[in-house]
Amino acid sequence: DSPYQPLSTFAGNELLIDIGELIELGLIQPREAEPLTRLARDTVDYGNLIPLKNQILKLAASRFEQNASAELKAACDDFVETHDQRWLHDYALFRILKSKHGEKSWPEWDAKFVHRDHATLKDFESSADAELAHVKVIQFLFHHQWQALRRYANDKGVRLFGDMPIGIALDSADAWAHPEILQIDRDGKPSFVAGVPPDYFSETGQLWGNPLYAWDAHAADNYRWWAERVSTAAQLADMVRIDHFRGFEAYWSVPATSKTADVGSWIQGPGDAIFDAMRHSLGYLPLVAEDLGVITPEVEALRDRHQIPGMVVLQLDIVNPEFELDKIVENCVCYTGTHDNDTTVGWFHGGPEDIRSQGEVEMTRDAALALTGGSAETIHSDLVRVAFSTNAKLAIAPMQDFLGLGSDARLNTPGTSSNNWRWRLRSSQLDTNTTKSIATMVSESNRGLS
Repeated sequence: DSPYQPLSTFAGNELLIDIGELIELGLIQPREAEPLTRLARDTVDYGNLIPLKNQILKLAASRFEQNASAELKAACDDFVETHDQRWLHDYALFRILKSKHGEKSWPEWDAKFVHRDHATLKDFESSADAELAHVKVIQFLFHHQWQALRRYANDKGVRLFGDMPIGIALDSADAWAHPEILQIDRDGKPSFVAGVPPDYFSETGQLWGNPLYAWDAHAADNYRWWAERVSTAAQLADMVRIDHFRGFEAYWSVPATSKTADVGSWIQGPGDAIFDAMRHSLGYLPLVAEDLGVITPEVEALRDRHQIPGMVVLQLDIVNPEFELDKIVENCVCYTGTHDNDTTVGWFHGGPEDIRSQGEVEMTRDAALALTGGSAETIHSDLVRVAFSTNAKLAIAPMQDFLGLGSDARLNTPGTSSNNWRWRLRSSQLDTNTTKSIATMVSESNRGLS
């Protein structure tokens, strides 16, 4: 369920498709969507949601040719024609084959499918033509809805800020269709995997398990795959934060047999070459660098040479004796906390997943109150105001901080694999008092649009 382990780098997440619009289009009957209303409302119940929603989406796709308008069908045809050769057909084939193999990871499929035997794939495609078409329709519906959302947001003066993991999942259409871009053998088995050494979030590091890139292969192709990846992301969002930016300068390589990430070594990354190639291809870099953790002068220099904004996270920096608000540079994004942090209220009081000692929590409280000049009761809004007051050209606070929610609203705990990415914002939480409070903070910090 993690957005950092997607089945495709290029495909949209079908779980985000609005079923209400499919009802309006005549692709779904209201009674057919009724089971979704019985799911949990405050958190995402992936175990029950995924099979229910997939069933509904397949039903909508099966009716698309008959029930969709001529205009919508023409738009779908254009979408398929534009993306089929680049990623869409491989993605559809991957999803159908994965289903036929009981959702097993592709290295566990029949050998001819693992090795993409040409004759075997052609025979399978001819027998699964309708199923392939349905996967492509579902992807069209995602992109059609998303672009409508983006246009609406942009028309209101709102820009969308996306997030891109540096790595890709082994069990993905990208790895199956293009194993040559990764450090894996022809059977899909990696010798080394990605992670980070011990840091603030984990005493034994974070073992992500993603396959590592074969950077020599990317360089030989002038980083074309990366240019297409960033170009696709830029079609979905106005800005994109690349997670683990330091991996472009040097990346942590962990033996695939290791149980933790503390056993590994730093290997030189592609450096300037990848950003030069992407800028040459795209003309610009709509990127923000996630430059947290073990950051060296070489990483900072790489970021600055390409004028890519970095990050300041107040929750992480506030206890640093050398931290000064007025030294935050303009070309950065200042956060109260990110999806990997506890909420500000949980961080201030010390949440259940906290790895800090009681003494460290108390030190954090003292530093936070000294910096904000506020109180324990208002620490969430106080820290937001501090972020908004900095020189950073962009300041961001999670909605949980605007609402003053505690650790039970935390989105993700790094290094853990359960109960993450489940918190949901309810429309009822965005009442008039909340929206006025946010508007006031934006206005008082002179960050509003003129």
